[in-house]
Amino acid sequence: MFDIGFTELVVIAVVALLVLGPERLPKAARFAGLWVRRGRAQWASVRSELERELAADELKRSLRETEDAMRDIDASVREADAQARREFDAMRSATKAVGAEAVDVDEAPPAVTPTDRRDTPGYEPEPDDVPDDASGEAPDERA
Repeated sequence: MFDIGFTELVVIAVVALLVLGPERLPKAARFAGLWVRRGRAQWASVRSELERELAADELKRSLRETEDAMRDIDASVREADAQARREFDAMRSATKAVGAEAVDVDEAPPAVTPTDRRDTPGYEPEPDDVPDDASGEAPDERA
């Protein structure tokens, strides 16, 4: 931080010893250490408060971005809901129109085809040539 080397510290200690004397030097060293500790604690406090503020700002920005994204999603969901309702209503009205036409078709007699012989006298259906088993193999005689 201050880029003070060992030789500078030795010079400062010798000057302090000469100025303060051997009896007051330990007390002055304790006092200087106390102020250095307080300064470091204050600096750590300021730094942690600054980091908390930055983190809070980051969280607020993230929250705003999330709210914007949720608004966009909500708008798209509402738009899709409205479109689905329109399509459903269109299908319902088309079904009602087809249902009205189906009532007219139900009143008509059933169509008779030239190959329809069920109503002709003496008609007997032909027996099926298909074996009992759907696999097409002869029934098992072991049972």
